[in-house]
Amino acid sequence: MTTTHALRDHAKTSIPPVVSAEEWQRARDELLVEEKAHTRAGDALAAKRRRLPMLEVDAGLEVTGPDGAATLLDMFEGRRQLIVYHHMLKPDDEHPCPGCSAVTDHVPHLAHLNVEDVTFAMEAAAPIDEFQAYMARMGRPDIPIYSSSGSTFRDELNPSPSGPGSFGLSVFLRDGESVYRTYTTHGRGVEGVSFIDVAPYGRQESFEDSPPGWPQRPTYSFGKVHDEYTQEELAGMAAPSTTGQVVDAG
Repeated sequence: MTTTHALRDHAKTSIPPVVSAEEWQRARDELLVEEKAHTRAGDALAAKRRRLPMLEVDAGLEVTGPDGAATLLDMFEGRRQLIVYHHMLKPDDEHPCPGCSAVTDHVPHLAHLNVEDVTFAMEAAAPIDEFQAYMARMGRPDIPIYSSSGSTFRDELNPSPSGPGSFGLSVFLRDGESVYRTYTTHGRGVEGVSFIDVAPYGRQESFEDSPPGWPQRPTYSFGKVHDEYTQEELAGMAAPSTTGQVVDAG
């Protein structure tokens, strides 16, 4: 059966040239060389990211969560690493940002971050009840959310040069009760970002070029179906340290 798309005239849409199987494979193999180089360049960039110095920030910066008042330190949920997406949802926002909504749709199942000792959360200026209603609409009540309404949290931590009302990503590492900023990005830097690759300890696999003392395991030696992780695994893999050195618990 042939169907006609109501919005596009496919007869007028350009398409790639049609070639033989041999020509297609040759073109694909040529592109693969560049794709592998791109992957290796990304690995090298991630290695430099893991070697960035860090900046101490106020662990007591206040936000409001579903259960009431909380701090930046609380947002870690006991884990060592924290990634915060600064969402543009505003108070009484009738038209939520489509870009931030797309980011929300693309957040992976959080279990795969949690077992790597990473907590992912979102922060917005909207009141917490409005933020909760929005996340329910998006079908993502699993993502921890916090409201910065009435606090300086967003003013002090949002990395966007456009100001605190814009969007961005902040990454933190805690050592005991001290919190440090390790990485930020905004704009197109947020698009398609692999959250585990911007976390301070990265993928924690042996193929990575990481500083001495970083937790690592054999490449592709981890991972389960998300509902097979134990509560102990989801709580985080690394024991807290108060010496500035990583303590690998597993």
